[in-house]
Amino acid sequence: MRLYFAIILAVLNSFSWASSVQKSVCFDQSEPSSAIGYAWITSPESNVLFQSSQFNFVSKSQRNNNSEIIIDPSHRFQTIDGFGNCLTGGSASLLHRMNPDKRREILNELFAVNGNNIGISYLRISIGASDLDDQVFSYDDLAQGESDPELKKFSIAPDRIDLIPILKEILAINPALKILGSPWSPPTWMKTNKSSKGGSLKPEYYDAYANYFVRYIQEMKGEGIAIDAITIQNEPLHPGNNPSMFMPAQEQALFIKRSLGPVFKAQKITSKIIIYDHNADRPDYPLAILNDPEAACYVDGSAFHLYGGTIEALTPVHEAHPDKNLYFTEQWVSAPGNLAGDLAWHVRTLIIGGTRNWCRNVLEWNLASDPTNNPHTPGGCTECLGAITINGNEIIRNPAYYVVAHASKFVRPGSVRIGSNTSDTLPNVAFKTPQGKYVLIVQNNSGIKVDFNISLENKTVPVSLDKGAVGTYVW
Repeated sequence: MRLYFAIILAVLNSFSWASSVQKSVCFDQSEPSSAIGYAWITSPESNVLFQSSQFNFVSKSQRNNNSEIIIDPSHRFQTIDGFGNCLTGGSASLLHRMNPDKRREILNELFAVNGNNIGISYLRISIGASDLDDQVFSYDDLAQGESDPELKKFSIAPDRIDLIPILKEILAINPALKILGSPWSPPTWMKTNKSSKGGSLKPEYYDAYANYFVRYIQEMKGEGIAIDAITIQNEPLHPGNNPSMFMPAQEQALFIKRSLGPVFKAQKITSKIIIYDHNADRPDYPLAILNDPEAACYVDGSAFHLYGGTIEALTPVHEAHPDKNLYFTEQWVSAPGNLAGDLAWHVRTLIIGGTRNWCRNVLEWNLASDPTNNPHTPGGCTECLGAITINGNEIIRNPAYYVVAHASKFVRPGSVRIGSNTSDTLPNVAFKTPQGKYVLIVQNNSGIKVDFNISLENKTVPVSLDKGAVGTYVW
């Protein structure tokens, strides 16, 4: 008997795919324990949002002549740290203002794994303000003309208003969550132009800034928040944001080997040091640092965004230094959002492309925004659409929510990418989880519905995806 799985079509009333996705995530709550596998599908073409159904494998002797994705567990690649978003200060403030019960509901949905939850496992936060805080600040702001090289006035008090309380609630849900910290700018008194925007780090403050990172990590630890890794500067080649700082590769290498690395070693800081944190069009930047053995000995790996370049540019960085890790740390969705286009591009290019090019994580940009894409600093991003929109206590789930969900719920930390053949029509990536499950994420990159087979060893399952749809298959 030929077995197949069926997608349950959901009729969405008063729905606009051209803007934000307002339908709640749907799960099949009646999955029998004897099921062989499950598919979770998002299909804008059919108004299906992350819906699950059962499938069963059949003997290869019963297979059809459709194209085939072959899973090869014998080929193992990088270990996965997680998937998630950037919890900006603005995202935290919107969450913190919610009714506590409503906030608990959405945080569980975002960070828990069981039931109707998507299991975000990795967050990036800003060290000081990002451009999606409502104002610019550092942890050592002084009057004009003052300096504090001994950091006597250092304080993470600004984060205690919204960010730290929200992080503590999230960690109560998922204590294993990994957190990456990234600065947009050091205190202005450390900079050549004395401004939050642009300028460079003065060499005489290299040690002070290294200790600034140490104090931040230590004080967050005192709050019960472990910082797994830091990047040295968000988008170091883009000094036009507010806040921001220009830091070319030679300066970042000098800061690492002269100050940051030795200070971390002396203070027994185990948080990873990750370099670059900018676009894939300049792989020469991380390579210049990794080619410097005095700096590279302190470096765990390199981080990338994709506002320039191609995702394939990451693999040569891995091949040049296979002992160093790769991370994908930011990509925005532009408001008002378009589920069909955003879902297809982000899953194909980042979730699939990023991991096939050696990334241990994939992070979308801001977790939450309000209906007018606030808050942001003066000069900050005005069109950054959150994974969710928070309007008081009401939640709208936007494209990045579904992009992350298709990986985060299933490809848990510790999973390993394994082999699978791929094509322009059906780009895909496969994983084996610590529990021994297989996960395959597929995007239909054609303009028509495609029937295909998924095969593992001597078993196969015939499946189909609407044009532009994404499927995550778990067994």
